[in-house]
Amino acid sequence: MKAKDIIAGLLSQAGVSLNGQQPWDIQVYDERFYRRVLNETELGLGESYMDGWWDCEALDECINKLLRARLDKAVMGNWRTALYVLQTKLFNRQSRSRAQQVGEQHYDLGNDLYRAMLDQRLNYTCAYWKDATDLDEAQEAKLGMVCKKIDLQPKMTILELGCGWGSFAKYAAERYGAHVVGVNISKEQVGLGRKLCRDLPVELRLQDYREVEGQYDAVISIGILEHVGYKNYRTYMEVVNRCLKDSGVAFIHTIGANASTTHVNRWSDKYIFPNGMLPSIAQIAKAMEGLFVMEDWHNFGPDYDKTLMAWYDNFDKAWPALKDRYGERFYRMWRYYLLSSAGGFRSRNTQLWQIVMTKKGTAQPQCRQS
Repeated sequence: MKAKDIIAGLLSQAGVSLNGQQPWDIQVYDERFYRRVLNETELGLGESYMDGWWDCEALDECINKLLRARLDKAVMGNWRTALYVLQTKLFNRQSRSRAQQVGEQHYDLGNDLYRAMLDQRLNYTCAYWKDATDLDEAQEAKLGMVCKKIDLQPKMTILELGCGWGSFAKYAAERYGAHVVGVNISKEQVGLGRKLCRDLPVELRLQDYREVEGQYDAVISIGILEHVGYKNYRTYMEVVNRCLKDSGVAFIHTIGANASTTHVNRWSDKYIFPNGMLPSIAQIAKAMEGLFVMEDWHNFGPDYDKTLMAWYDNFDKAWPALKDRYGERFYRMWRYYLLSSAGGFRSRNTQLWQIVMTKKGTAQPQCRQS
């Protein structure tokens, strides 16, 4: 059977047509597309999109349909895919020596890009849309919910592992007078974050989370566990345990996977988040066992779909001012990243979790869901 016929048959299972009339249908411009996808699976699909071999008006909905039909499991790929998976099992791809890669490749891309795409506070994690009407309100609601879940009180000390541009640190310092130490491996984020948090009781450090010492009333992370890696989950929990006062509260905000794995898809690993992977419930639970009591586990994954679509709208509107610096191939890469991610959350293939933990014997914090 020809590669085109195989791909057409698979797409039909998801209600997607080749060169059809629906906005989620795939328009193919290069016949090499079919064989490339069969051979390279997710990597071939993403790279051929970047190369302009195919397009789709509603790319987010296309990916949603493909994932709901579980077509990501239907094509096995070639030996390169198998080798990649094997490497993720054999080696610690999130070691200290490799930790800088995601900072340099992704987070240091350019503050102009992120300022155009994100909300006013530069939150680069899922917003909370329950009572919000726009992205700024939704991100403010997310920050307020985090503060509520850790029972933040005036003058408390907080350690934030993976602090981004200091959006949470600035919010907690302004609203509560909290003293926040944030660590990050992105030079661009720390540099701008220090400027945004000047004159506040906030210290942002260019430092690996494994190197942190001290004792804090709360230890939190908002979007770092996706970069920690399964071989380091226990180390992460031990760092939190070491730095958390006996009466303190630990908090994690992370994208999550429905099943345990050791890798993300090859396209994301190559172009967006090198060495990344999504934790499962089982992996997190095993890592925290014997160290923490799980107080609250909140899933609001569908809110990430809405967040990503808001980011895409901002990015697309700002593109005329960005295109001379980044170029057309970057536009197609970034569009594919944002919209395929939205489709992943819409299909419930990926989740967004907030987890509250305490040490044994600690009174339960005020961590009920909003």
